[in-house]
Amino acid sequence: MWDFSAYLGLFLSAFGAATLLPMQSEAVLTSLLVAAKQPPVSLLLVATCGNVLGAVVNWLLGRYIERFRHKRWFPVRQEKLERAQKAYHRYGRWSLLLSWAPIIGDPLTVIAGTLREPFWSFLLIVCVAKAGRYLVLAGLALNLIS
Repeated sequence: MWDFSAYLGLFLSAFGAATLLPMQSEAVLTSLLVAAKQPPVSLLLVATCGNVLGAVVNWLLGRYIERFRHKRWFPVRQEKLERAQKAYHRYGRWSLLLSWAPIIGDPLTVIAGTLREPFWSFLLIVCVAKAGRYLVLAGLALNLIS
């Protein structure tokens, strides 16, 4: 039972951290790696899958929410949205390599959806970025405990 709850907690924290919710998955992953009760590879896979799926939710939100941009309740002002879209156009899809970064990563994935970034290129770049971040984190955590 402990294994399932550990994996579920890691998945949910990684998923939530990739959405616009203020969550962190790094502490959960690090504590599970330090506890050494699950294989590190499976922990990395679960964290990466949860984080990438959260980014896909952001992409879908961006894809479909723009039709409401002229409503009063829309969460982002027109000027900010246009500025973010210009920045994304300037740096292109490769800016998604920063999708792992705090503060800017989640909005980048929403803007990618808004600007109709093709799903497969979005998915590939985000997978590389998020898996890379977790690999570095796992390497640091495992290096510190050995």
